[in-house]
Amino acid sequence: MSLFDLINSGKEIPRAGKDVTENWTLLLRGILIGISIAAPVGPIGVLCIRRTLSDGKLTGFLSGMGAASADMVYGAVAAFGLTVVSNLLVENAFWLRVIGGGFLLYLGVKTFLEKPADHAAQASQSGYFSAYLSTFFLTITNPMTILSFAAIFAGTMLNQKTSSPIVLVLGVFLGSAAWWLTLRLGVGWMRDRLTTGHMAWINYISGAIITAFGAFALLTLLI
Repeated sequence: MSLFDLINSGKEIPRAGKDVTENWTLLLRGILIGISIAAPVGPIGVLCIRRTLSDGKLTGFLSGMGAASADMVYGAVAAFGLTVVSNLLVENAFWLRVIGGGFLLYLGVKTFLEKPADHAAQASQSGYFSAYLSTFFLTITNPMTILSFAAIFAGTMLNQKTSSPIVLVLGVFLGSAAWWLTLRLGVGWMRDRLTTGHMAWINYISGAIITAFGAFALLTLLI
């Protein structure tokens, strides 16, 4: 009997079929959540755009993957209800923001002062790892993200007792990764059309923006 015949017969769809449908629905929701979290342009977005233009498409993409991995960690904390971890992050929000804001200031000033190379830089494996780790670190030091995920996941998982949180977390990572891949492709297309003069202005502008984000993060601690 086909699924169409089963529906028309009025019989209940088997539990396995419902689970598959619920999992696909949750995966899609997770993807949409991941895109919505990653899409707003902030210091991470500016940093990834700048790295794609100056250091290459792979470096820019791996920078985005660092942010996507941090989103997945926070998503897992919220989805699985790891209150001990979330409470620890929120309780230490002050020092995490001090560290994250200070690191943004460092990256912003470094970017502003950096002179563009005459040719594309050839990143090493350590350079790729550093690109990934730095954006992971910057994203994970923003503990307020856990509150956003907790609020979104609470609504998404509501009244879904049989839902699997891990499917939702996987969707978040896929959605975030898809956004960074799209950004990498779009910005990478422009890379070969930019001159050294263009890159100098990109360094100035992106460095100033990243520095402003870092300064704002630290100033909000005083208010």
